[in-house]
Amino acid sequence: MSEVTVNDSNFEQEVLKAQGPVMADFWATWCGPCRMLASVVDELATQYEGKLKVCKINADEAMNTCTQYRISSIPALLFFKNGQLVAQTTGLQSKSALEEKINALL
Repeated sequence: MSEVTVNDSNFEQEVLKAQGPVMADFWATWCGPCRMLASVVDELATQYEGKLKVCKINADEAMNTCTQYRISSIPALLFFKNGQLVAQTTGLQSKSALEEKINALL
């Protein structure tokens, strides 16, 4: 599995300075929709291994990053390319909808 755990201290290194596209998954343990989306994110991490970096960010442990990117509702998926935010989704998403976003990045 190619998921990386990210927090405020390593966000810049793991996401903004990453080589290639990144999908950042903002979640929390208490969030039901986040738990439902987790299996889809896991599948996508495996499916796009070597092409897409998948970062898991616990929103409760990365308050500065959440504030910086105005994350007010989770689950939230942010898509970065060359360190720039290019797309984002909020709420439960279908695997096919996320595949479309990812394929647009590649």
